[in-house]
Amino acid sequence: MSKERIVVTGIGVISAFGDGVEAFWDSISAGKSSITNVSLFDASELNCRVASECRSFDASKYMDPKQVKRSDRYTHFAIAASKLAMLDAGLETSKNVAPERLGVLIGSGVGGMDTIEKQSRAFIQNGARRVSPFMIPNLISNMASGVVAIDLGARGVNFSVVSACATGTHAIGEALLHLQNGREDVILAGGSEAAVTGLSFAGFCAMKAMATNFNDDPARASRPFDRDRCGFVMGEGAGILVLERLEHALARNAKIYCEIAGYGATSDAYHITSPDVEGRGLALALERVMEDAGVKPEEVDYINAHGTSTQYNDKFETLAIKKVFGENAKKLMVSSTKGMTGHLLGAAGAIEAAVCAKTIQTSIVPPTINYENPDPDCDLDYVPNVARKADVNVAISTNLGFGGHNGTLLFKKFKG
Repeated sequence: MSKERIVVTGIGVISAFGDGVEAFWDSISAGKSSITNVSLFDASELNCRVASECRSFDASKYMDPKQVKRSDRYTHFAIAASKLAMLDAGLETSKNVAPERLGVLIGSGVGGMDTIEKQSRAFIQNGARRVSPFMIPNLISNMASGVVAIDLGARGVNFSVVSACATGTHAIGEALLHLQNGREDVILAGGSEAAVTGLSFAGFCAMKAMATNFNDDPARASRPFDRDRCGFVMGEGAGILVLERLEHALARNAKIYCEIAGYGATSDAYHITSPDVEGRGLALALERVMEDAGVKPEEVDYINAHGTSTQYNDKFETLAIKKVFGENAKKLMVSSTKGMTGHLLGAAGAIEAAVCAKTIQTSIVPPTINYENPDPDCDLDYVPNVARKADVNVAISTNLGFGGHNGTLLFKKFKG
């Protein structure tokens, strides 16, 4: 039995490069870094003092002042990216998509961290009566999905996926499954994160997971697959894809970026933070996504890797790719865009899915920047430092999350 074909018809991105997918893609394809010194809080006592911040973002452009005040920053990003995605797709609820067949699946790895910090401080300093009645709705990680559905009047499937840094990938993958069962026509799917806060940084620094050697040179701090990588750099923002049944998209003459053809999800069952040292969990997820899409390893042109710029991830991810693709691994183009965006945690997979869609559409493969010193354990074609013109018919996005969660998505050039 053939599966329903699902296509990407809209993309919304909020990032440190600005609002919208074009501002994002122009900077990514140019190999620009968005990483600067932290300005959202005083990071002077921390070992890592750099981040990718959405400094130009203005929530009031997308919602009224009361709603801005009563919701967390991660929700602001999700609402803005969703509205941009709907606009990009040329969709309007009740006009060209039925409300009961419009779904929303938006995840967040952390949720309302800013709310947690501020309300904890209010409770400790001033007592229980000073805690806001909006604290719980603001901090829970499903609220972005809920508020976006309210804002759009979307009455179809609506829930949140939480799988740490694999969240955005899993949200899009689950949306694909729901669309294939025929109950929805359109689903907005992706992730949103706003975890550039003092408490969040303190926790990750305590784990020794963040970059510490480039505080005086922020643009060089995130360096995936490079020998001198020293940890990840946190980013913030949101990525939302409009996924749509092909029949529905064609009926309204929609613009189509690409087809989303496969989804793989597995568990390492190994360690709470470290990837499997043999790359078995990710390898299985790569095998499953190709099987789901009916694609052979030699047909894959490009992998947008998780590539966090940590010692373990980059080494074991390379191992997993070689394990699955064998001799073809050296022919693949593999890049990590986290050198430019930082690591958006639960939103990473969503903006990296957007990268895959734009790569296929534009035939521009984004680079891995700050790749200066080769690591013998990381010996693939990482598209070093400069974007490459290349026809990409099949692209895979990979993401891993603390807890051993692995997620993979496969995108194909749309052919009617």
